[in-house]
Amino acid sequence: MMNPTPGKLWGLRRMADQNGIFKMTAVDQRPPIKGPIAAQLGVEHAPWDQVAGFKGLLVETLQANSTAMLLDPHFAIPHSIDKVDPTKGLIVTLEDSLFQEDEGGRTSADIDDWSVEKIKRMGGDAVKVLAWYRPDAAERVCKAQQDYVKRLGEQCAKYDIPFLFELLVYPLASDQHQTKEYVEMKGKNSDHVLQSVEEFAKPEYGIDVFKLESPVNAEDADGSAKTQAIFDEMGRLAGRPWVMLSAGSGKAEFKNILEHAFAAGASGFLAGRAIWLDAFNAYPNWDQIRKELETDAVAYLKDIGSLADSQAKSWQTHKCYGAMGAHFAPADASFRHQYEGF
Repeated sequence: MMNPTPGKLWGLRRMADQNGIFKMTAVDQRPPIKGPIAAQLGVEHAPWDQVAGFKGLLVETLQANSTAMLLDPHFAIPHSIDKVDPTKGLIVTLEDSLFQEDEGGRTSADIDDWSVEKIKRMGGDAVKVLAWYRPDAAERVCKAQQDYVKRLGEQCAKYDIPFLFELLVYPLASDQHQTKEYVEMKGKNSDHVLQSVEEFAKPEYGIDVFKLESPVNAEDADGSAKTQAIFDEMGRLAGRPWVMLSAGSGKAEFKNILEHAFAAGASGFLAGRAIWLDAFNAYPNWDQIRKELETDAVAYLKDIGSLADSQAKSWQTHKCYGAMGAHFAPADASFRHQYEGF
């Protein structure tokens, strides 16, 4: 049985609404924003102000209908932290978007000069980490990824801040749909997703909330009992609160995915491109981007938020916390004596 420590409990509560539902918007993407901007401008590297400016628009237009915002330290935080509503949860990304890859698979690393400690010090409510993982990758690669996640789980425990872990399968060099892009893997193997969740659900990784991809290709989330059974198994293996990521899927496909996920016990979503990509495609027409964010993107965010309200499960009542649910402990005068510092 799990029960979050005081700092983790407070951070998790900050990320959700009063009913324990996560409706979180991701603004931390880097390659999916930098790449198109650079291509449109015909330059090698996207200008900082253009990337940061778009992220600022996302914060301004989408936070009202989000319970928390996921920001990165490169662009979103320095440009837009003053615009973030302080009543919203603040999740901060830690992993570098540039991964190392060879024939054995991908390995992850932190953003340079960034850490769990700094996220805690700046007032973050949670640490988000994405790790690419294939259970059939080279043994040395799997071990490196496992050690990486374990180290961060230990750091989050030390600084008593929630660890929100994003897990993505990816194509190996030998796969048919090999790509290094930040896109959902085509032809993914559901077993690879399930086996990866099972691995990182082990207590030694210290994960508080999973951010999971669909275990089936987005277009295959068809409402069938067969597909639902796969989602159900993913929820069972997670063994703690979990939310869905959109992985660049379209609006209709992601809504179908959410229906499967909520039926399987998910506590909400942490999504980005499904919400804002259509508007971003208008770049560099900033007026059109803002208009589409304020209309279509907000309408979609409200739509999936309503779906979460009616179908998602409160994170606080997840069975991993036992019959009492997630609660503050020790709820007596001994608290200050038992609560350890850094």
